[in-house]
Formats: sequence, C-alpha cells, structure tokens
Amino acid sequence: MTAPLPTPVTTLTARTPEDVLALVPVVLGFVPTDSVAMLTFGSRRPFHARVDLPATADEVSEAVEALLAPARAHGVTRALFVVYSGDHRLGASVGRALCWAFGSAGVLVIEVLRADGGRWYTADDSRPGVPTEGVPYDVSTHPFAAQAVVDGRVLHGSREELRHTLDPDPGRTGRVVAALAGLTGDPSPPAADAAWARELVVRHTRAGSVAGDEDVARLVRGLLDVEVRDAAWSPLERATAHDHVAFWTDVVRRTPVPLLAAPAALLAFAAWQSGHGALAWCALDRCAEADEDYPLARLVAQALERAIAPEEWDDRACG
Repeated sequence: MTAPLPTPVTTLTARTPEDVLALVPVVLGFVPTDSVAMLTFGSRRPFHARVDLPATADEVSEAVEALLAPARAHGVTRALFVVYSGDHRLGASVGRALCWAFGSAGVLVIEVLRADGGRWYTADDSRPGVPTEGVPYDVSTHPFAAQAVVDGRVLHGSREELRHTLDPDPGRTGRVVAALAGLTGDPSPPAADAAWARELVVRHTRAGSVAGDEDVARLVRGLLDVEVRDAAWSPLERATAHDHVAFWTDVVRRTPVPLLAAPAALLAFAAWQSGHGALAWCALDRCAEADEDYPLARLVAQALERAIAPEEWDDRACG
C-alpha cells in the first residue's frame, strides 16, 4: 500500500530512531502494527508505503517486491524501513531481504528498524550500542505527535481504528433506506439528476454541512448512473479535497451496502487527493462490499499502488 506524502503543514525533521518512529504514524495517519513501513528520499516526489507484515518467511519476497516496485518506478535513491513486529527472527529476515533487494536495485537503505510497540531494535542487530533488549520508546509523548494535533491531523491508534471511522451508522442508514422507499416513480433524467447532485456536493462541501436523509437517498440512487456520479465527482479539487472527504465519509456511513460502491469509490478518490492513502484503502475496502471490481475503485487502487502523486492526476483519465 503506497501513497505520496501529504503536503505538510509543518516540516518535521527526523534525526533519531525515536523521531522516525514518531514520524511514521503522522504520515500514515495511524500507529501501524504487524507492518513494514517505508519512507523514501531522493525522488522528485517522496512517498511513504506500508504493507502487511509477511506471516511467514515464504511471503517475505512478495512484501519486499510490493515496496520495491514503486521505489524503482519513481527513481528513489534512499529508503528507510520500520518493521513492526515482536518476532526477532522474522524481523531480521525481512530486514535482510529489504537490504539485499533495494541494494541490488541501487537504492541505499539508510536503516532498518524493528519496533514492537514498546521497544525498538535494529532489525539485524547492526547498530552499535543498541542493547539486545531494545530501547524503550513512546510516540504518544513525542513532539511530532503534538505538532500533528496542532496541524489538525488525526492520528488513530491502529489501522483498524481508522477503518472503523467508515463503519455504517445503523440508525442513520435506516433513515436513508426509508427515504429510498419513498422515492416513488421513475428517476429524473440523468442530466437533471447530474446537475442537482453537483449542486448538492458543492453546497455541503463549501458549508461543511451534512445532507438530509432524503437528499442522501436521492444522491446514492442517482450515483448508479455514471453521468450523475461524474457530476458529483467534478467539483473535487486538491485544494478542497479535505472537505470532500468529510462529505463522502458521512454519505458512506449512511448508505446501504447495495448502493455503496460509487460513494465509497468517490471517498477513496477524495482521500487520495488529500494525501491520506490509508483512508483511501479503507474506503476501497468498503467499496468492495458492494462491488469488488468497480472501475473507479480500480483506478484509485492503481494510483495508490504506483505511488502516483495527487497533483499528477489528469482528468482526461476519467472514463
């Protein structure tokens, strides 16, 4: 899972392993566990990446390649890794594989750290002076975490906690279902619904307000038509992506699963454009509940996997 680094409100400079361990949750948006995180340097647009920790030694090469492919594509010259695992042997195996694969590709591996949530180690015990029992750390009290709060960044305790921010709201979903039942007769012509949907999105993203149940019902039914979906998508710009994340998060949490694909994919796109790749992946997971092969979701997934920067998006790619 990869994503370009979001445009920082404040520049953070990591000088120590503790700084790195505090920086990773800031760029990811959550504290990772059972993961391999990568920070890159030297390319035109630095990016970060996180993949699940391989469950066995046989899966290590697949995880390494998932990180190496975008690094190669973007001309990364240096990389730093954190292996989040309590398993010393597996951490060492992953560290060696990363150093070998990236070194062979001409990428300098600055360091590979292993962290278990309370202590950090060098993955291959190579750093002089690091005790075998590790070094205690606490990112919750680090200045980077405090600065993230000042900058308005929400840091979740885990990816699971982040994913739960998109969980359905049963009561509000029930009201939208009731409103859908009240939409009798044929839908309006697509052009009329498209203009209405665009105006609705613009109005609420500008005001930071929440759409009513009847409007959400009409919107998610209309999104079944690509013309309406694209009209609802069209006002989104990088400068306002955060406002669209808030709007579509609310809609996703209120949408019944059969109609979920389009709003979840639009949320994923908005999250990617705002620089929050982890949230975009969570939105894609919700999209898959309704449609595992939704075209817009595939487009966003490819952008994330290839670490395509949001500013490189070309609206001519919209089909």
